[in-house]
Amino acid sequence: MPPKSRVSVDIAKNPLGILRFLYLGSSDVSKDLEYYTTILKAKKIWDFTSIGTRVAAVQVCSGPLLLLAGHRPAPSVLPVFEVGNLKASVKEFKSRGWQPDGGEFEIPNGPCYLFRDSSGNQMALFQDVRPRLLESGFRQTR
Repeated sequence: MPPKSRVSVDIAKNPLGILRFLYLGSSDVSKDLEYYTTILKAKKIWDFTSIGTRVAAVQVCSGPLLLLAGHRPAPSVLPVFEVGNLKASVKEFKSRGWQPDGGEFEIPNGPCYLFRDSSGNQMALFQDVRPRLLESGFRQTR
């Protein structure tokens, strides 16, 4: 059996799995994308416009991707955590008093829940059932 990847080990041993994305609210995705790729020399991973909004992913560090999101209020940051089994995590958290901020919904990678901590900070949990879906659909154009 092959050894577990660092990501799968992190998902298994941490209650919120791993921090995969930071959703950044953007008032102008084009302008923000230009800043990250030109000034900070970030790598553009993907860039899509769909259902009336634009979201672009950039890699600025070895940690989570930054998602520049036209549908999120600017300035804002939404941490998005990947868990290995969303249904099991939600069931376990609910048994300890956790409440989602609405029902389950889908993001391109898979099922997701929003929630807030006791101070009102919004976060998200998801299960990656469609890994690299957006990366595989994006073709760099220059």
